[in-house]
Amino acid sequence: MDHHLIQLFFLIFTGSAVVASLALFGRQPLLVAYILLGAVMGPHGLAWVNDVDLISEIASIGIIFLLFLLGLDMQPQALGRVLRQVTHITLISSLLFAAVGFGVAYLFEYSLLECIIIGTSMMFSSTIIGIKLLPTTVLHHKHSGELMIGMLLMQDFLAIFVLLMLISGLDGGDSLITFGKSIVALPLIIGGAVLMVRYVLQPLFARFDRIGEYVFLLAIGWCLGVAELAEFVGLSREIGAFIAGISLATSPISQYIALNLKPLRDFFLILFFFSLGGGFDLSLIPQIAVPALILAALMLTLKPTVYQTLLRGQSESQSLSWDIGFRLGQNSEFSLLIAYVAFNTQLIGNNASHLIQAAAIITFLVSSYIVVFNFPNPIATSGKLRRD
Repeated sequence: MDHHLIQLFFLIFTGSAVVASLALFGRQPLLVAYILLGAVMGPHGLAWVNDVDLISEIASIGIIFLLFLLGLDMQPQALGRVLRQVTHITLISSLLFAAVGFGVAYLFEYSLLECIIIGTSMMFSSTIIGIKLLPTTVLHHKHSGELMIGMLLMQDFLAIFVLLMLISGLDGGDSLITFGKSIVALPLIIGGAVLMVRYVLQPLFARFDRIGEYVFLLAIGWCLGVAELAEFVGLSREIGAFIAGISLATSPISQYIALNLKPLRDFFLILFFFSLGGGFDLSLIPQIAVPALILAALMLTLKPTVYQTLLRGQSESQSLSWDIGFRLGQNSEFSLLIAYVAFNTQLIGNNASHLIQAAAIITFLVSSYIVVFNFPNPIATSGKLRRD
């Protein structure tokens, strides 16, 4: 047994339990507490936890399970209808946010390529925060939940396209061929998943549905198996997990699987938010503070307003439009991934990478406060707003 890993888990989860208790007494969002704990205990703080990359790799399983559960909650017919409704909203808003991000980066004299990548990273909202702060009743049964999920999924597809293009831009022709193969492989994976569920998984679930351990094991195996297949053909594990979930959505046992996987998802998401804080280099703050604050302030202001305006133009109610707008009023974990990939492929410098990260973390924190204190959510400090 790796005692070092056990010690890391002790520090992270015992520390998280302590700060979560303090946060609840102080009426603060738990997500904020996890991020700040990572910054304090990480390599750029007290350096009690130095293997942030290891923690981040483990934490990525939480994102995979999040997308899997998201797919389980989305009926294929409903998904198609919702995507048709939100496609133009997603594209218009994404282009606007990218233009604003590009403009701010240009004003602070980043290179043209860095400006493009910084602008691109502003296009997306956080799937993790958006879904985690959405009550389950809204996620399953409300029109607002469907719209929000549809917009997040469209953004996720755009983000994955951007990531593939970044990687292709480094390696040239070979990666472009791989990219083309990935696009072709997507419908094949979807078709194969549907057939596999219909002729293999559903008969197994029907035969052994009374053995909870087996149902749990088969669901996890299916999720991670399709995720790994998607990664192998050049897509992403997140897309594979979503395909795995949506292929099971019509199964009678889908809601039982979703209910039992949520604690496991939350376990890994705590690691994700901790690693988010732990991976940030605090020594660069003086160099990026001003552009990061400007970018974050613009995104926190523009995103709710733009989403509200576009949704109102689609005849949605004012209250629903503002609700969705504020829930999507932050940058995305894909912004962090874009910064990581672009820096590792030497497309942007360290300052540009940390600018993207800083703007994302600020919007995560402020947006979490706004939603937790003003809208129904599962971790509200007020009993009036708490909805599971």
